[in-house]
Amino acid sequence: MDLGSGRRGVDMGPSAIRIAGIEDRLRELGHTVVDDGDIAIKNMEELKVGDVHARYLAEIVRASAVACKKVDRIMTRGHFPLVLGGDHSIAAGSVSGIAAFCRRQGKKGKKLGLLWVDAHGDINTPDSSPSGNIHGMPVAALLGYGPAELTGIGGRFRKVEPGNVALVGIRSLDDGEKRRLKETGVQVHTMADIDRHGIHRVMKKALARVTDGTDYVHVSFDLDAVDPTVAPGVGTPVKGGLDYREAHLIMELLHDSGVMTSLEMVEVNPILDQGNASAVFAVELVQSAFGKKIL
Repeated sequence: MDLGSGRRGVDMGPSAIRIAGIEDRLRELGHTVVDDGDIAIKNMEELKVGDVHARYLAEIVRASAVACKKVDRIMTRGHFPLVLGGDHSIAAGSVSGIAAFCRRQGKKGKKLGLLWVDAHGDINTPDSSPSGNIHGMPVAALLGYGPAELTGIGGRFRKVEPGNVALVGIRSLDDGEKRRLKETGVQVHTMADIDRHGIHRVMKKALARVTDGTDYVHVSFDLDAVDPTVAPGVGTPVKGGLDYREAHLIMELLHDSGVMTSLEMVEVNPILDQGNASAVFAVELVQSAFGKKIL
């Protein structure tokens, strides 16, 4: 899907990741891999923009609802959902599917933690977004802010509590996002924090937040969290991101912690890439999250 993005081409991200060999690389680590295929999504040329403050909302909601049901079903079967994007608006569907699964567990349900690795906060709503691009709105929607169609995917309830959300790698926020982050109390670790304290200490704090009283942890990794010199083929590149080893260490720490129960890798844009290098790097990061080690 590229409907939530301001630049074309990110809809080919899942294909690029497959071409980079994700199935074989995961099987080499001893995992059983089932490719459940793509979700059919209409192109921009087939659609009307609709509200310019929430562009292509109807089709994004429809596709996200399909993703929601698929992810819910995978979790119900006791498997690990690995979601490949596409632009980050798809997270409104994937995380909602996990939240819906959590809600049905036991008499009182289970709690979900969300680790969001990204250059951007993605906590805009139509009234605060400068662009109207929905890939900048999924965190807000999962917290219950924004269009009812988006917040209601998977059921009309808050999908994750602000106290169980941590953002890592942030370096580009709109004014409305800054206000909402302060209001909600979502934990934010900017690149400046990583520069000062190091990625290991930052991840220790982030993991403490997303595991505080939770039963499941979803990791949403936007490849634009990584510096464009490492991964140039992303939807919205921003200078000054995670370097090669910092990105890998995030994934290695997630594997070592044993808390990650679902993962998505999004915003790979092969049109802007160089020889599919960004998709290859995305596969390497997924490998680290699934147990690949140096020694």
